[in-house]
Amino acid sequence: MKPQQPDHPSRNQDSPLVVSTRTASKDSRRVGWLDSLMVYANRKVLIMLALGFSSGLPILLVFGTLSFWLAEAGVSKASIGYFSWVGLAYGFKWAWAPLVDRFAVPFFPKRFGRRRSWLITTQITIGLALATLGHLDPTLSLSNIALCAVVIAFASATQDIVIDAFRIELGEERLQAALAASYQTGYRIAMILAGAGALWIAAYAGSDDVYMIEGWRVAYTSMGLCMIVGIITTLVVKEPSVAGRVTAEEELALYRQYQAQGIRLPRIAAFLQNAIVRPFSDFFTTYGTPALAILLLIATYRISDVVMGVMANVFYESLSYSKTEIANISKVFGLIMTLLGAGLGGILVNKFGTIKILALGALLSAATNVLFVVLAKTGYDMNMLKLVISADNLSAGIATAAFITFMSSLTNKAFSATQYAAFSSMMLLLPKFIAGFSGQFVEHFGFEAFFYTSALIGMPVLFLVYLVAYLLKRYPPDTRHKL
Repeated sequence: MKPQQPDHPSRNQDSPLVVSTRTASKDSRRVGWLDSLMVYANRKVLIMLALGFSSGLPILLVFGTLSFWLAEAGVSKASIGYFSWVGLAYGFKWAWAPLVDRFAVPFFPKRFGRRRSWLITTQITIGLALATLGHLDPTLSLSNIALCAVVIAFASATQDIVIDAFRIELGEERLQAALAASYQTGYRIAMILAGAGALWIAAYAGSDDVYMIEGWRVAYTSMGLCMIVGIITTLVVKEPSVAGRVTAEEELALYRQYQAQGIRLPRIAAFLQNAIVRPFSDFFTTYGTPALAILLLIATYRISDVVMGVMANVFYESLSYSKTEIANISKVFGLIMTLLGAGLGGILVNKFGTIKILALGALLSAATNVLFVVLAKTGYDMNMLKLVISADNLSAGIATAAFITFMSSLTNKAFSATQYAAFSSMMLLLPKFIAGFSGQFVEHFGFEAFFYTSALIGMPVLFLVYLVAYLLKRYPPDTRHKL
């Protein structure tokens, strides 16, 4: 007999995505501003603040901050652009997400659980690799720096798989917007530290005006030590318990069924069925007609800010801003607007629904890129730099809070790591690939044309948001099989 397995185990029917597509939902009208704000006092929301910090720390250290370091060391813009392909590790994390979803790290005590064993392993790896990267010299061992950056990106992408699954499993659907906003706040605080903080340390320990590798060594070693925040959080939190996961007994039953049917390599076939086939078939069965439009939206939503972000610090350096100036403005105005954007994004999603704020975030992300054109025309101007960084961080906070909530609402908790890893990989794959050519584009056409182009390629995303909203309203997700 075929083993009894739920088709869609553990997805809540009251998904914020479904609610957000109703233009006159009574439930959304009952959500008050005070209720939307008080959700941030929840203990689970605070846990995600710390884990968001751990997730956000590595990414700039192999992208924007590393780009600044390489530019100051005299590495060509084309080479710096190619370095952004390190980020393709985030785009392919779906390939090993099923292993993370199904197994704990070997040799860890059972009390750590599946999620926590992966978290502690990746966090220690990132911390050590960051310290190692800081002791390499771009002028002598650029290939070794690239290899070290790949290790950091791979470990960071794996950590993201686990934290995303942890967040989805940690709270019920009504908490997801707040969990996403809190995660985003911690993430953006870490990005400020990895960007502004690392630049400030590099300037203080080295020089603010001339290239001194000693400052970068201290900066990257310090960033490695900051991973202690994630390590401590992982040690004190409890492993989430989720009903509906495929058990070892269910997989054994499927293995015996395949064995009886004469299927070759039945154990591997049973694993692939439960770890890969079911998570993806679950999504297409649930969303049906809108599924392809949803995937296209996910693949392009962040294209505008990801493509622009690779060259941002290189652009600042070309205008003769010092490391300290960029760090101070990012630390003050950037941090304030990051916190405001992430918090406001969570409140707006809770109040008005995911789709509307998703559209707002897409519009703001594209529009704020035009401000960089104004800065390029203005040249060295501290007030304009404050305005640009503030607007960019505010829009990014709102957009990302809505987008995380959107992708989380698509996810079945029984396959949370695999499904969300697939969504977040798709989110970065195309933008990161295109961003790899950003250095060549700037060298041939200049920064102004680059910023205009990065804004324009974000505009079709608005059409996709409204297309998805229309399709979800006309073809609601199939929730008949939910437990």
